[in-house]
Amino acid sequence: MEGPEQQVMSGGTTDSVVPLFVAAAHELKSPLALIRQLSLSLESGDYTAKDIETLARRITLTSERALRLTTNLTRSSRLEDSLFELEPLNPVALCEEVVHELEPLYAAKGRTLRLAKRSRPLLALANRDLLRRILLNFADNALHYSEGDSAVVISAQTVGGHVRLGVRDYGPALPANLWKSLGSSLGVHAQPLHSRPESSGLGIYIAHQFAEAMNGSVGAMRHRDGATFYVDVSSSAQLRLL
Repeated sequence: MEGPEQQVMSGGTTDSVVPLFVAAAHELKSPLALIRQLSLSLESGDYTAKDIETLARRITLTSERALRLTTNLTRSSRLEDSLFELEPLNPVALCEEVVHELEPLYAAKGRTLRLAKRSRPLLALANRDLLRRILLNFADNALHYSEGDSAVVISAQTVGGHVRLGVRDYGPALPANLWKSLGSSLGVHAQPLHSRPESSGLGIYIAHQFAEAMNGSVGAMRHRDGATFYVDVSSSAQLRLL
């Protein structure tokens, strides 16, 4: 059914249509080009001390984004050889950590990242490191592709018997026909999103692998003004909240 919001879930195969090294190069190109541009500006420009501090801060934050991607690629390549312990954790607190970590990067680009308010507590069963990496990945992408002044929102909620952590962006909306094709391959391989030309889909592919390692799944919901990318993990039956 076609409408303002449509949902797709990830598949289960890991065959890659786009070679990962090509996708990785594509994804790293943007932050590396920005770092080069900022560095050249520092070398050739006549800036005040405050301007230099701002440029240096942007270089640092952009470098951290590129490093997160390379670290995720390394971790993804070793998933089959590793065991990831699942533990009860507070997903709202984890979302708060991600917001706090990325706030400086958002502020450097004049954007806002916030956590959706929630009154009832949640408890999820997941691997903290992998779940955190998925959220950082989604929030990085939301910053890169969002448009306008709307804040990017991270949310945590229950959906059926799962806990869903989502990142709502306000980037270019995907056409309905592309959204349908995305549904059959989301997270299965690195798939470019043509309305977001700098995206190789590598981040979603890695997030899918991380989610599978926790017996979870990734998915996306289409809006008229962007999309919500999310990860579903098991809810914990423990009564004690962390």
